Amino acid sequence: MRPITILGAVLIVAGVLALFFGHFSFSETKPLIEAGPLQVNTQEDHTVWIPTAAGIVVVLAGLGLVLAGRRNA
Repeated sequence: MRPITILGAVLIVAGVLALFFGHFSFSETKPLIEAGPLQVNTQEDHTVWIPTAAGIVVVLAGLGLVLAGRRNA
């Protein structure tokens, strides 16, 4: 397979995953107070939403790369 075709396939998979899941969450731990050996931490939860249009654009870009890779072969 050509590198452009592989990149297109990766984009298609990433776009389909973005369409199915729509968001991902992660936690971040930050130090709140550090006083000598005593340390107090806080945990923040973050959610990142992926727009549907972005997933569609990524899938279409991947399809374009796959077709361009096949045309040049």
